[in-house]
Amino acid sequence: MENSNAREELKNSKRVVVKVGTSTLTYDNGEMNFARIEKLVRAISDLKNQGRDMILVSSGAIGVGVGKLKLGSKPKDLRHKQAVAAVGQCELMHIYGKFFQEYGHVVGQILLTRDVVENETGKVNVVNTFEALLEMGIIPVVNENDSVAVDEIESGIHRVFGDNDSLSAIVAKLVKADLLIILSDIDGFYDCDPRENENSKLISVIDEITPEVEMCAGGEGSNRGTGGMITKLIAAKIATAAGINMVIANGDNPKVIYDILGGKTIGSLFVGRK
Repeated sequence: MENSNAREELKNSKRVVVKVGTSTLTYDNGEMNFARIEKLVRAISDLKNQGRDMILVSSGAIGVGVGKLKLGSKPKDLRHKQAVAAVGQCELMHIYGKFFQEYGHVVGQILLTRDVVENETGKVNVVNTFEALLEMGIIPVVNENDSVAVDEIESGIHRVFGDNDSLSAIVAKLVKADLLIILSDIDGFYDCDPRENENSKLISVIDEITPEVEMCAGGEGSNRGTGGMITKLIAAKIATAAGINMVIANGDNPKVIYDILGGKTIGSLFVGRK
């Protein structure tokens, strides 16, 4: 049953984190989808103009790097993936900077690795940087530092987040956001995989992540990103435990952000624990 109060509460979200994946930013052939990026930037800029704090968590460094270097597919080995990410991150920030400038806004890049936010001093510094950027009216654009992040297996320290769904939830927690919006290539959270079962049903509001809800999560997502429903469920656990509402919605038309903040029944809402 739809929880209208929970949806209504989204209208009052003052600090909003928006996460976009590679599948939202690129076409199926891996090339940049400028029309969609422009709509995303315009919506975020407009919401910023309304007086909201907006933070963008963006995947896509490797995907954009592959397109920029005309490679045709992702490299298989780690060092070439990281090299491609280094090129792609530059290109991604150039594109965001250009589009946001068209709407009168400045962006600042924040690249994170897990060891930074798990270290108390590092976490404080990251939070201070976010707050300073937001105070100055700058829109933070966040990504994992793909060109240096690796699994330190020997020491047992996992330096990577694994995916930007988890990263976006951690960012939302760090900045004490009111709402996390994850734009994906799927309409929301279903009771089973809609790609495999035509009778699957979208779950509009999830008040609690029960074992039954966990059973609904499928496997990997699109072939261009890394995040499937499992990673989004992990993100939802992080966000809701911190009292942050989270919505998964389809990023095909980024104007959906307006509908979510307008309290409309869009996508799936995971209600933050108060």
